[in-house]
Amino acid sequence: MNMKRFLVIVACFIALFTTVNAQQGFSPTAPEWIQQGNIYEVNTRQYTPEGTFKAFEKNLSRLKKMGVHTLWFMPICPIGEQDRKGSLGSYYAISDYKKVNPEFGTMDDWKKLVKKCHDMGFKVIIDWVANHTSPDNIWMNSHPDFYVKDSTGKFLSPFDWTDARKLNYSNPKLVDSMISAMKFWVRESDIDGYRCDVAEEVPAAFWQKAIGEIRRMKPVFFLAEGEKPWLHKAGFNATYTWSVFNVMKDIAAGKKPANSLDTIIAKNQTEFDRKDLRMYFTSNHDENSWNQADFGTTPGDSHAPFAVFTQTMDRSIPLIYSGQEEPFLRAIRFFDKDTIDFKDYARNNFYKTLLSLREKNAALGVYAKYEKLKSNDDSRIFAYLKISADKKILVILNLNAEEGTAELIDKRIEGKATELFTGVSKTFDKKCNASLKPWGYKVYVFE
Repeated sequence: MNMKRFLVIVACFIALFTTVNAQQGFSPTAPEWIQQGNIYEVNTRQYTPEGTFKAFEKNLSRLKKMGVHTLWFMPICPIGEQDRKGSLGSYYAISDYKKVNPEFGTMDDWKKLVKKCHDMGFKVIIDWVANHTSPDNIWMNSHPDFYVKDSTGKFLSPFDWTDARKLNYSNPKLVDSMISAMKFWVRESDIDGYRCDVAEEVPAAFWQKAIGEIRRMKPVFFLAEGEKPWLHKAGFNATYTWSVFNVMKDIAAGKKPANSLDTIIAKNQTEFDRKDLRMYFTSNHDENSWNQADFGTTPGDSHAPFAVFTQTMDRSIPLIYSGQEEPFLRAIRFFDKDTIDFKDYARNNFYKTLLSLREKNAALGVYAKYEKLKSNDDSRIFAYLKISADKKILVILNLNAEEGTAELIDKRIEGKATELFTGVSKTFDKKCNASLKPWGYKVYVFE
């Protein structure tokens, strides 16, 4: 048997095993490429003055050098015109699941972009909106029974999203049609995964069936916008950490102490399986659009220690949103053209340092062990170890707008280590004293 045929058989076996696990209610193991990777969310419309795939392509080399692994493109399908919000409408009001939004370019442009991403070593995932469509989606005329109606026969909008109509998953033809559309993008452009919008609003039975069938084609990565544990049982590899992010916002605003994170982290560790990965973030398109970037108008660089937190946390897949490396801090308009103004990429080296360590050091892999440490002031200082075999990393964060000194006494920190951002080496017995600026941080990498 030649090597190529052997690898094909192995890939098929992995896909089948993952499918069976998803259908039986087991959390699937994430693809190896994401386990020490990261995700960068691409807002195509706003990323360049042109707002096209071709124009974005010019940024690939820069993002590669920064250490980005996985590119998540917000929805790339055409946007409906009926009940459209703003001048260009919401990415999430899709009018045709098997076409490319002409605002961004052509299908050929998209395929060329994906191929170039793959050639450069990136993985590509796209945003998928399974819960609803635009009111003028092509299905509305051909299959009006695909939609939910009220007692008067009126098509329903989810929540207050008046530019959308909710889909009816009690209809098996809709289920098959939606799965067909999802397979289309894997087959036609060889994408590596999906970020699934409002995934909790779509039945678990659909996700089990869809994810199982798609993984027969390729071991695709699935990220759910939601944080219910059942999403993992339905086959998702990763879910959002909105609950953790909300605590982070309160700490940044001075409303909660640093150790309030302990409670929500413990809750997550209890509710989720060890294989269940979580996407941590300091911003994303939802948060930025409605509340600005980096915790809104919080004074000082509170973003920095929390960015370190997201990159080093237990079972974390960290997210960086378009423009955070600039940083571009104001809210980016959602329904209209509003180009991100890139100038000097002031945070580029900060992120590059974190992403490089994450890629190279197994202690930051998603299945590495997390051990919380007690400090002299847990209301302000948040410290922990990440450990994997012979690799160990100590993270100390000052989650406070005032200077402070972190004092740790713990045998687990014994050894020689180098601070990631300064290059200064120290040898710890069982004690550590670290002076920290307001919103300061230290990351010690042990030899």
